[in-house]
Amino acid sequence: MSLVSPESTMGEVAPVQQEPVKFSVGGGLALAGIRYADPNANTALFLHGAGQTQYAWGAAANRVAQAGWHAITIDLRGHGESGWASDADYSQDAFASDIESVVRSLPSPPVIVGASLGGLTALIAQAERSPDVARALVLVDIVPGMNSEEADRILVFMRAYPDGFESLEEAAAAVSRYLPHRPRPAEPSGLAKNLRLTDGRYRWHWDPNLTNGPSGLGKKRDPERHRAAARSLRIPCLLVRGARSALVTDEGVQDFMQLVPHSQVADVSGAGHMVAGDRNDAFAGAVLDFLAALD
Repeated sequence: MSLVSPESTMGEVAPVQQEPVKFSVGGGLALAGIRYADPNANTALFLHGAGQTQYAWGAAANRVAQAGWHAITIDLRGHGESGWASDADYSQDAFASDIESVVRSLPSPPVIVGASLGGLTALIAQAERSPDVARALVLVDIVPGMNSEEADRILVFMRAYPDGFESLEEAAAAVSRYLPHRPRPAEPSGLAKNLRLTDGRYRWHWDPNLTNGPSGLGKKRDPERHRAAARSLRIPCLLVRGARSALVTDEGVQDFMQLVPHSQVADVSGAGHMVAGDRNDAFAGAVLDFLAALD
């Protein structure tokens, strides 16, 4: 689970070389992305949460690239600039199959950084599709034993505005009501990449079937599947949790540590579920420390 957030920012960070990229994943579907820095370097692949886009990672991916990594951010199927599933398949298996296809196009397994939906997708891909999908895994505010009530609250928000908004300001006000702990930005333009303008209305930049379709989010939760996937992990793993997150509780973290005893945990103070958006500087620091230890 996750939800929309403005493009991530964390102060003045000198940009590295960037270029758009497309990944064909079968069935006529292509995923849009951005690659940062040298494609011959070790890769960190960033997977956003439900309702977000590749731009949620911008500043963090830039920092990782500055540290000598090849960073790639992508829009998952049905999100942002990626294709919408013609058969409305937004099942866990469909997302995992896409990521396996992306990884197969890379010269070597990446470190996958997955937030919420992206983290669960990486977990299933690594555990069930191939043991060499990822070199290492960073799960961002997601565990098998997530708080189901908070997950439902997120979905309620995602379904709440089917007719969109008259303006970016109206969309920003909706986000602020949902995230009262986060200061409302004076300029709402950061939301533009999470919205599409159609028929004079701003609508969230995802396929409505993502939440309302027959295999949409929340239609079939299977925590035991996720627990089994976590239990099978043998690669290095970092769990980054927002200290103020209602989705990942202390009990959820303890359960995860029992499933993956070799994993590390980093709590980011002052951050809620959208860790990178709330405290991108601290989030990027935790990821960079983890990456440095892999070399």
